[in-house]
Amino acid sequence: MSIPNSRSIGIVGAGTMGEGIAQVAAGAGHQVLLFDVRSGAASDAIDRIAGRLARSVERGKRTQPEADAVIAQLGTAASLDDFSRVGLVIEAAVENLEAKQGIFRELDSIVPTDALFASNTSSISITAIASAIADPKRLAGFHFFNPAPAMALVEVVAGLATAADTMDTLVDLALAWGKTPIRTISSPGFVGNRVARPFYGEALRMLEEGVADAFTIDSLVRGSGGFPMGPFQLMDLVGIDVNLAVSTSVWEATSHDPRFAPSFVQREMVSSGRLGRKSGRGFHRYDDAATEPLLPIVVPGSMPRAIEVVGDAGALQGLVDRLVQGGVRVDRVFGGKPHLRVGAVRVALTDGATATTLDLSPNTAVIDLAHDYSAISIIGVAVSDGASPDTITTVAGMLAAAGIRCVQVDDSPGLVVGRIVASLVNLAADTVHFGIASPRDVDAAMRLGFGYPIGPLAWGDKIGPGWVADVVGNLHEFYQEPRYRVSPLVRRRVASGDSLVS
Repeated sequence: MSIPNSRSIGIVGAGTMGEGIAQVAAGAGHQVLLFDVRSGAASDAIDRIAGRLARSVERGKRTQPEADAVIAQLGTAASLDDFSRVGLVIEAAVENLEAKQGIFRELDSIVPTDALFASNTSSISITAIASAIADPKRLAGFHFFNPAPAMALVEVVAGLATAADTMDTLVDLALAWGKTPIRTISSPGFVGNRVARPFYGEALRMLEEGVADAFTIDSLVRGSGGFPMGPFQLMDLVGIDVNLAVSTSVWEATSHDPRFAPSFVQREMVSSGRLGRKSGRGFHRYDDAATEPLLPIVVPGSMPRAIEVVGDAGALQGLVDRLVQGGVRVDRVFGGKPHLRVGAVRVALTDGATATTLDLSPNTAVIDLAHDYSAISIIGVAVSDGASPDTITTVAGMLAAAGIRCVQVDDSPGLVVGRIVASLVNLAADTVHFGIASPRDVDAAMRLGFGYPIGPLAWGDKIGPGWVADVVGNLHEFYQEPRYRVSPLVRRRVASGDSLVS
């Protein structure tokens, strides 16, 4: 049962998130009281909401009466004592455990006994926050994503003592507010900020290793992986310091699990004051002198008249189809490890082994994973150590016949997109394995909260759990680090043949 519109909503914190949540609640028909310890902050937040609504009227997104109705629902509270009749308090204050506990401790003696408490924290333990009130069953996490009016996802987070009725009420409320709620338990990073860590962590590791520069990695993640932004672009947008703080928080809360270890490069960026867009420079430049770097596109050799497909083309079938459309004859060879033969060059989809280790021939190339080979315009390729100089140009010529540009990256396990995606799928599977969230909720979190082109578990099913196990296993074989360990759930699905999602 949701909280009826007849009950008002109290929001503590008039920053970006509190302001956005206030707009959502008022837009759904609730009377909203907004409180902030900073003088005038709540009134300023309402003014900003009014400005956004006015612009939406100008764009024809809503009528003036509709905008006026939302504004009429918004009010300010002079103190927390004004919350004596609310049905729900949502705390969206500073990300500090002691501060949040202090807020709820004070509210506990003010709000009605049937009112619920919710925290918009993105990573702090809900169990720890709830310990500040007499009846922790009444408190849950209610984590919106920024900007709250636009983003569909809400993580509804159960602490150790949170009542099932509290969770059900907040899930129903999120639905009534037009959001897509997912259920999770209080754990480091909850779902989204936990599962997303390899998106940044593996990109930073590749930058440290010299696999490619930040611009190239971002370009491949977008152009080949289908993500809306590259990892370095996203860190620059959010703030490198903010991203580092989240990674550090999750790492510390998981007893220094190496999968979440903060990057030395990221620490150095923060120490130097290069925080991203807000400082004018991060992994990319944003000042007036900034120019976009050139992508290292390989000049293609001659386009092949024919290629051979050895074994099952598998995920590369979309590429093979484009080659046929480009006039290339495709001959099939049955048996053997799946790969493509282009003259003396052997080309295989990455399985986490380096081209040098794979050693299909003296001239071996490995091609990166793509979200959709039938639609991409760019792909990463690595060649084996000691390969002839024309190996990469031969591969580039084949890709050119399919209308795809070739970018050479260093011969590293998993290449760029493959390494990131396999790590995301593996950690998503672990999130399910440890009962943090359901498979469908994990995928919904990453699609709706982070804009992934497909949920990581659905992507794992698409490419195959066996491929995920191979890539992560080969990463472990190459680095000999516990950072790369195959999730027990992935191993089970490989053995059973079952789906990661269902």
